[in-house]
Amino acid sequence: MGIFTATYINNFGFLLLKSVANFTLLMSLLLVGISFFRFADGLENGLARTPPMGWMPFERFRCVTDCARFPRDCISETLIKRTADLLISHGYAAAGYQYVIIDDCWMETHRDETTHELLPSLDRFPSGMRFLGEYIHSLGLKFGLYHDVGEKTCMFRGPGAARHFELDAQTFANWGVDYVKMDGCYASDAELDSGYPAFGKALNKTGRPIVYSCSWPFYKSKPDYSLISQHCNLWRFAVDIEDSLASVTNIMSRYSSMQNVLTAHSGPGRWNDPDMLVLGNFRLSYDASRLQIAIWAVLAAPLIMTNDLETVRPEIRDLLQNREIIAIDQDPMGLPGKVVMKFRNIQVWARPVRPVNDFGDSSLAVAFVNQGGLRVCPLCPQTFDVLLYRLGLNSRTGYSVVP
Repeated sequence: MGIFTATYINNFGFLLLKSVANFTLLMSLLLVGISFFRFADGLENGLARTPPMGWMPFERFRCVTDCARFPRDCISETLIKRTADLLISHGYAAAGYQYVIIDDCWMETHRDETTHELLPSLDRFPSGMRFLGEYIHSLGLKFGLYHDVGEKTCMFRGPGAARHFELDAQTFANWGVDYVKMDGCYASDAELDSGYPAFGKALNKTGRPIVYSCSWPFYKSKPDYSLISQHCNLWRFAVDIEDSLASVTNIMSRYSSMQNVLTAHSGPGRWNDPDMLVLGNFRLSYDASRLQIAIWAVLAAPLIMTNDLETVRPEIRDLLQNREIIAIDQDPMGLPGKVVMKFRNIQVWARPVRPVNDFGDSSLAVAFVNQGGLRVCPLCPQTFDVLLYRLGLNSRTGYSVVP
């Protein structure tokens, strides 16, 4: 009977492994006692066949609009162009990060008096959004914008899409937008349920391919993921992430508490979104940074960074650009992972990935998470043994493990 041993030198850490299936292996796609995945009909706009990867400013730069006091950090054309350039020059684009998404606080507080179109801030985006989109596209990247399905945006900075769905969708298409993040502030429960599908249809009606990211379930006490997955390419299911380990682990706990529902509706073209990657900011240690990107990959989550790319430390950049972790996240089967085992302070997360052997059995990506807090000798190395059959690995011929 096979046993895998993971040893943790630090009080907190993880190990990410990929068990490779080939003609000598027999690996089970299902974990013991758990029905892993079923697919509901989803939004079929042909987009986001793997989880989107890119950058968004909100957690790092918030809603800073005073460019006189904070010229480097304010939400502006300058910040967005600088970040787009860095995605290219620092190797992020080559690793797969392609979307440059502007979050809230890009708008004027009113619409155009004549056309009723949305207006970018004249002070901070003087060249306009069409120009900015063309600049981003000229680098081979894609352009994303924030909007809100209700009366106004969450940070009170601009008008929402209410009563202007088709106009705003066409405006975005005219500007060359490739990705819309749709928030849900200042909308009633009924308006959320009617507004999100209506805006998605308006986007499709423009004829431009636009990835549709929804915050819909976050605003619902009992989200209908069957309905949501029919209309959105990705959806936020938890609170806004913050730059802290506690925030990362709280989102992990939220996911695991409802993982059977979330995994049932996720797959190519429709993804659970645990929010942005906060690696490279101020408060995550190196181990905590490893934790976040590993678990996000096992979840098949969008990898949307929120950081100042100019100041990201080299070791964190290496994590963000780690090709093996990204390959797990972008696995074309699109099967999301789950927590498959908990023992004291250890969690085991697992996800089926390619390659698939001649018998149709997939490989398995496994993340071992040490949550720390061991009372007996907390600074001592900790060893955790797991029987392979507990992960659904039942081959008599053994396994090839790629660390």
